[in-house]
Amino acid sequence: MLPFLTDWLNLLIRWAHLIAGIAWIGTSFYFMALDLSLRKRTTMPDGVMGTAWLVHGGGFYNVEKYGVAPASLPDDLIWFKWEAYLTWMTGFLMLVVQFYLHADLWLIDTSVANLKSWQAIAISIASLFIGWKIYDVICRSPIAKNTPLLAVVVFLLIIAAAYFYTNLFSSRSALVHVGALIGTFMAFNVFAIIIPNQKKITASLLAGQTPNADYGVVGKQRSTHNTYLTLPVLVFMLSGHYPMLTNHPQLWLIVALVVTLGACLRHFLLRHEIHDAFKNYGWTLPVMLIVLGVLIFITRTPMTNSTNTNTISDAQVITITQNHCTSCHAKNPSNPAFREAPKNVVLETVDDLRKHSVLIQQQAVYGNMMPLGSMTNMTQEERQALGAWLQP
Repeated sequence: MLPFLTDWLNLLIRWAHLIAGIAWIGTSFYFMALDLSLRKRTTMPDGVMGTAWLVHGGGFYNVEKYGVAPASLPDDLIWFKWEAYLTWMTGFLMLVVQFYLHADLWLIDTSVANLKSWQAIAISIASLFIGWKIYDVICRSPIAKNTPLLAVVVFLLIIAAAYFYTNLFSSRSALVHVGALIGTFMAFNVFAIIIPNQKKITASLLAGQTPNADYGVVGKQRSTHNTYLTLPVLVFMLSGHYPMLTNHPQLWLIVALVVTLGACLRHFLLRHEIHDAFKNYGWTLPVMLIVLGVLIFITRTPMTNSTNTNTISDAQVITITQNHCTSCHAKNPSNPAFREAPKNVVLETVDDLRKHSVLIQQQAVYGNMMPLGSMTNMTQEERQALGAWLQP
């Protein structure tokens, strides 16, 4: 019954995470596009730095943005914060149900680091908060005054995190943790910087004081970071389904390329949405094509196998799968973490193996994703033998 309930818990939390994430990304994209759409008009109220005319849902909107704050604020002022908070909270719960409850299967790979479950979980949690602190210190340092330099330093921090996680956790969880760390940067930007700064501005206004304009500048800086990191995070959070990414020996390089690709794509979408001149952002297209080409090239699946398929018997292959696969992938799994075979992939017979040959080659032959956590110590020779037998 426990695996059944865990699956439902996983599904419900994942659903909540998607809902909150979609809401957060939507508001982030909207306000970044809105900021870039602002125009100075011949007649604007005092303190307004720009306005934008929008059309949506059959109606027209005229939005004004104040440089610091208006002379007065209404009681029904809307704060956009819970989308970010709920996205992070549900994301952390996803780490708990997906990786922490069965850390020996999903989080730990003994061939990478021989950690105990409590050690891996503690490192995972601590790394999110320590990583945020390092990022925050960088953003508060003199480096922050130089935007290009700040972008490079944050970029290098993310690459360093990828190297750190790759040398501690399983390949499947390493990239997800990179995404979780960036997501922590983004959510804590809202929680610890953007919203508190907005509250300080509001409090100054209500006290009849002139708000410190730096609060708005810093908040805008962190908001810009969030929007450019959004698209790479989505790739990292989905990466566990793609061994071509997670199993790459230079994971830091995959991270660097995905961040570059995602940031360029976000810049392209932003500039295009506000009808900027193509010459101002067209450079992103060749950059994206080159980066994507490099990603595809370095993650390509090897097409050769040194093992002679004629030397591998059906009985040998069944022995390999019984030793390494069927504790989970059976009609009645013996692994207590699974109530039924994951994704209904049963690997008990020769016909089963032929039926799922593509998945087996992706997950166990060319990628070391399976067995989970290398818990059965499947050798490279066994992987090659299985791959040779599966070749058509």
